[in-house]
Amino acid sequence: MRQFVTIATVAMLAVGPTQAQETEDDGFSLMEEGARLLFEGLSREMEPALRDLMGLTEEMEPKLREFAMKMGPALADIMGKIDDLSSYHAPEMLPNGDIIIRKKTPQEMLDVPKEGEEIEI
Repeated sequence: MRQFVTIATVAMLAVGPTQAQETEDDGFSLMEEGARLLFEGLSREMEPALRDLMGLTEEMEPKLREFAMKMGPALADIMGKIDDLSSYHAPEMLPNGDIIIRKKTPQEMLDVPKEGEEIEI
């Protein structure tokens, strides 16, 4: 990709300002025409992928809505019990596969830098 950019830049510089002035009568300079052609090519290349992505989102939408309807109340209940996420350590996985989340001690809570406060590295 870098080689393409380099070649395109050299080609544009080689054309020079006199060539660009001659084509301005048509309403587009060579730079504008090149950019237009580049974007048209990119949009043609991306069109199949975007169509596939739209199909995937349409397929996933009902499943995501169902997940939100079923899990929403449970997640709200958990968040009501958790309090503030900053009062817990990051989750740890034990050798047996269990995952634990430790609550910070009162001293650890005091040591947490406040928002906007600089952290010494």
